[in-house]
Amino acid sequence: MALTFPLHRNPAPATDDDVARVLADPGFGDHFTDHMAVATWTKDGGWGADEIRPYGPFQIDPASAVLHYAQEIFEGLKAYRHADGSIHLFRPEANARRFQASAARMMLPQLPVEDFVRAVTELVGVDARWVPGAEGERSLYLRPFMFASEVFLGVRAAQTVTFSVIASPSGPYFTGGVKPVDIWVTDTWARAGVGGTGSAKCGGNYAASLIAQYEGYEHGCSQVLFIEAADKDRVEELGGMNVFLVTSDGRLVTPALTGTILEGITRDSILTVAGELGLVTEERRVTPDELFGGIADGTTVEAFSCGTAAVVTPIGAFKSGAGEWRLPGNGSPTTMAIRDAILDIQYGRVPDTHGWLRRVV
Repeated sequence: MALTFPLHRNPAPATDDDVARVLADPGFGDHFTDHMAVATWTKDGGWGADEIRPYGPFQIDPASAVLHYAQEIFEGLKAYRHADGSIHLFRPEANARRFQASAARMMLPQLPVEDFVRAVTELVGVDARWVPGAEGERSLYLRPFMFASEVFLGVRAAQTVTFSVIASPSGPYFTGGVKPVDIWVTDTWARAGVGGTGSAKCGGNYAASLIAQYEGYEHGCSQVLFIEAADKDRVEELGGMNVFLVTSDGRLVTPALTGTILEGITRDSILTVAGELGLVTEERRVTPDELFGGIADGTTVEAFSCGTAAVVTPIGAFKSGAGEWRLPGNGSPTTMAIRDAILDIQYGRVPDTHGWLRRVV
C-alpha cells in the first residue's frame, strides 16, 4: 500500500518574522523548516507509520545498529521557487531511483519511487513558506535519508529501519559570485574501492574523503580529486562532486561510471544539455597523464565539478605533491554556459523540454 504521509502539524512553528530573517541569509544547512517526513520499515510489516510531523530529534538507543555498522544512506535535492511564485522539484524521480540503488547496496529496504516523491512533495507543500524567492540562486535543500534503527548488535541487515526527509533553506553556494577553485589531487587516499560502496550515496564514503580533503586545505585547495588508489591510473571524482573536462576541440569529458563513482543527477543532466550547446560528450576512462598533460599542452581548456549544492563550479587549478597544473584564466565560458543552462531550467527561466520539473505548489 502506498504511503500517504498524513500531516501532524507543528503546534509551535517559527513566526513569519523568524522565517523572513532566515530567508534573508539562509547559508547552507544551518536552519531547518517546521516539519519533517518520517516512515518506518520492519521486516515483518514493511513500510508504515508514515507521517509529516514537527521537526525534532530522533530518540536513538545506544545499541541502534546504525551507530555501530553505519548502515545508512541519504540523498540531496532542491525545491525551487519560480518567478510566478510556483515551487518545483528538479528530477525527484531520479533521486528516488538512486536512493533505491544505494539501499540495495547497503542491504536496506527499497522505498518505492512514488513513496519517496510523495514524502518530498508533502513536506515541501506544508513548509512552502520556507522556500526562498528565485533571486540569488536561493532554494530549499531537501535531505532524504534512511538508517538502521533496530536495537541489535549482531552484524546483519537491520530488521527495523527509519526513513526521513528534512528541509533546509539554502543560499547561493558562492556568496561573492562564482569563482574558480583549486583542487588537491591524491592517489594516496581513497573514498571507495572496486567492489565497495562508491556508487552508493552513503555517509561512509564522505567520511573516508575527509582526510584527503583536509590535506587539500593545507595546500590552499577547497576540494580533493581522487585517483584510483590501487593502480593509480584512473581519475574518479571529488570528495562530494563529479568532475568534467572541456577540450579545445569542443568535447566534454567525464570519467565513466565504474562502480566507484557516484552517479550524479547533476552529472547526468549536464551530459544531456551539453549536446544542446554543441558539445560532444564522452564518458570514459581518464588517466592522470591525460588530466595533467592536457592542461599542460592546451588540449584541456576548462574543468569543473558539479553537484546538487554548488551546481557547477569552475576549477582554476589541480595541485598535487608533484606540482601544479593551472587552467587558462579565460572566464570558463563553456562551464558557465552549462551552469546557466541547468539553472535556467531549475528556476523556470526557460521551457523544461526534458520533463525534469515537478510542480509542488
